Amino acid sequence: MAQTSFDLQAQDGQARTGVIHTPRGDIRTPAFMPVGTAATVKGMLPGSVRETGADILLGNTYHLMLRPGAERINRLGGLHKFMNWDRPILTDSGGFQVMSLSDLRKLTEEGVTFKSHIDGSKHHLTPERSMEIQKLLGSDIVMAFDECPALPADRDRIAESMRLSMRWAQRSRDAFGDRPGHMLFGIMQGGLESDLREESAKALIDIGFDGYAVGGLAVGEGQEAMFSCLDYAPGYLPKDKPRYLMGVGKPDDIVGAVKRGIDMMDCVLPSRSGRTGQAWTRRGQINIKNARHADDPRPIDEHCTCPACSGYSRAYLHHVFRSHEMVSGMLLTWHNLHYFQEIMQGMRDAIAEGRFDAWEADFHAQRALGDIEQL
Repeated sequence: MAQTSFDLQAQDGQARTGVIHTPRGDIRTPAFMPVGTAATVKGMLPGSVRETGADILLGNTYHLMLRPGAERINRLGGLHKFMNWDRPILTDSGGFQVMSLSDLRKLTEEGVTFKSHIDGSKHHLTPERSMEIQKLLGSDIVMAFDECPALPADRDRIAESMRLSMRWAQRSRDAFGDRPGHMLFGIMQGGLESDLREESAKALIDIGFDGYAVGGLAVGEGQEAMFSCLDYAPGYLPKDKPRYLMGVGKPDDIVGAVKRGIDMMDCVLPSRSGRTGQAWTRRGQINIKNARHADDPRPIDEHCTCPACSGYSRAYLHHVFRSHEMVSGMLLTWHNLHYFQEIMQGMRDAIAEGRFDAWEADFHAQRALGDIEQL
């Protein structure tokens, strides 16, 4: 099988652009990964997700192990065939979701025992089992199993958790083994403590991974604190490997992260917002359920080429949302994913041409204008 590699093609300040090569296709970076939690990006067909410009999707180990089960997906030909997506898939390790089940879990050195949020059944997840599940799914980029404390947390708790995650990272590396054509990413932890982040990065580099994630952010600390951490954390990681910021985020979060050296991101925001009537545009966010859109014949964004903007008015989108029609969430999700991928392409071009600062200034200036004036 063909090997994987990362080709860093240009850098402008700390912002980087490049390509992650995999047997299932290239991933252009900076990359935004739509989230297909349960083997689907909600409201979208796989071909439609690809049309927005996505090179890679994210699948969720925790949800897929509970339903329909990793062994079942494997028997049915693997996750790519199961969900009809033939390009790369990254699967998270399950650690973050288990963290959010704090009332339903028991944490030990060995791993985590937890109760399913679906039916209350008991499960045990360890680094070894997480690697096994992700192998059964057939994911192209596998994440090491880690523990992620919610912020704010005291320093001792963050340090203890980080060191446990580093021990689990070694076990994940050992269990992953040698799998040509697949990549294993380690996850840096350490909260907002610079020295703990550096300690974590050194431990991961000693173990050796194909890429490195900055974990433990976007967990309640706020944008200012997140950016302060990203001012130094990516610099602790190897320059020749991809850097992935997990669970981010809003458009201005994404731009700020890329500015600070991040190559990959994922977030449920585009699809979740679409289902709740929120549309993200170059001039900020709009709420389609507001009455002011009821008679507006214009599109969400006059410069957007997505199906929602090229074929439908704000008035129509307002109507179908208020009428609880499924097409509302489908069209708004398509628009949001299209816009997020448009941001990524804009940044890739700007970095390659050495004009990222100008692109970023224009991005913020457009957002400051606010939504287009009412008729």
